[in-house]
Amino acid sequence: MRKPENIEMQDLSRPLSLPVEAYISPEYARAEGERLWAKVWQHAGRVEEIPDVGSYITYDIANDSILIVRTAVDMIKAYHNVCTHRGRRLVDAPSGAHSGSGSKKQFGCGYHGWQFNTEGRCTYALDKDDWQGALTDARTHLREVKVDTWGGWIWINMDPQCVPLREYLEPAATLLDPFELEKMRYRFRQWVVFDCNWKVALEAFMEPYHVAATHPQLLKYGDFYAWSKAQGLHGNDGYDTRTPEDGSAAVTTVHRTGKGRDARAMIAEMQKEFWETVGASTTETLVSAAARLAQELPEGTPSQEVHHHWLESARREDAARGVIWPTITEEQMAKAGLAWHLFPNLGMIPGPTFALYYRTRPYGVDPDKCIYEAVALERFPPGREPRTEWKYAEPTAQNWRMVIAQDFSNMVAVQKGMKSRGFTGCLPNPHQERKITNFHRNLAAYMGAGALRPL
Repeated sequence: MRKPENIEMQDLSRPLSLPVEAYISPEYARAEGERLWAKVWQHAGRVEEIPDVGSYITYDIANDSILIVRTAVDMIKAYHNVCTHRGRRLVDAPSGAHSGSGSKKQFGCGYHGWQFNTEGRCTYALDKDDWQGALTDARTHLREVKVDTWGGWIWINMDPQCVPLREYLEPAATLLDPFELEKMRYRFRQWVVFDCNWKVALEAFMEPYHVAATHPQLLKYGDFYAWSKAQGLHGNDGYDTRTPEDGSAAVTTVHRTGKGRDARAMIAEMQKEFWETVGASTTETLVSAAARLAQELPEGTPSQEVHHHWLESARREDAARGVIWPTITEEQMAKAGLAWHLFPNLGMIPGPTFALYYRTRPYGVDPDKCIYEAVALERFPPGREPRTEWKYAEPTAQNWRMVIAQDFSNMVAVQKGMKSRGFTGCLPNPHQERKITNFHRNLAAYMGAGALRPL
């Protein structure tokens, strides 16, 4: 299936209402499996998770499970994770685990012992002659799934007629390519099961409009009034910081100079707070370079000069330990903005040497549950990348840090509130939450239901 051509092109700058059925309807949740998840490209893991021939991971979405395996140094294949004999899954995730993973040259079915190699071919079927020649390679071969890579992620699509991954990701791919996300590696990865719809969890991280009420401690660093754009299937947002001295526009970036008169102190405080209360969206190098600003620059240095000095200092410090920053122009940073939504279920904040991203997906086909994942990526010196595993973490401030835990405080309450007979549909901000209306416009095109309504 190609990208939908029948998207109703509402003027997203106008106030629109989103129907509540997409969040709470069991029928809608079941239909997503066939109309959405079977038709879209989905990030299913990172290339670094399957480094050697025979390395594999599994990815579950709705009622489907996908087996992804490295078949050669430069080749990755994906299959439906199901034995062609009687339908048993070939790889089971351990009880309570995030997914299946490991290394094998043969995948055996635990029911009757059929064996399949990494190319998906059935290499052993007990008493095969009983089928009188009907067990041909075509009949027993594992059903393949489209797979490709971009940004260091592995992407899968269950639709044999899907558009190429690159076409699907544009214009996001072109705008994000300068960050060289494929050169980053896991710093941490955590997951949890929430009592809310996957869209409720995703949208909690799709706009800065919630900062004033949900993260009031961050307001000392400036105004979080944001622009939000539709980018085809995807969307991004950001803000233009302004210097307190002369009001001139500064570079749009994931970093901020704050609203205090001393940019040196504000950058240092902000980076320290992000590191301690988010645990991502910055690095130890950026934090340490910010802490040195008061000693390296005189009081009264203009904000733009402070910002430039800080980044150049961090760049040099990283280079000394073997971490080379990508070449990203100010114009490229401005066009990329602060944060992205990649349709349907990936949110990301990119930086020159880091990225924080979120993935949400349904828990089976239950509209009231989802799997939420948060991942920090970073550039590391060659050979010094940390070894990480998926960690299940209960949704506490101790496990997830303060800022993400504050976002969690809304999710279950929103899911409950949407079921109230007094709630008739979401009313997203037409300027600051346009990514969300664009998400639902595209979602409706796949689902054939739940179109946006003008107010």
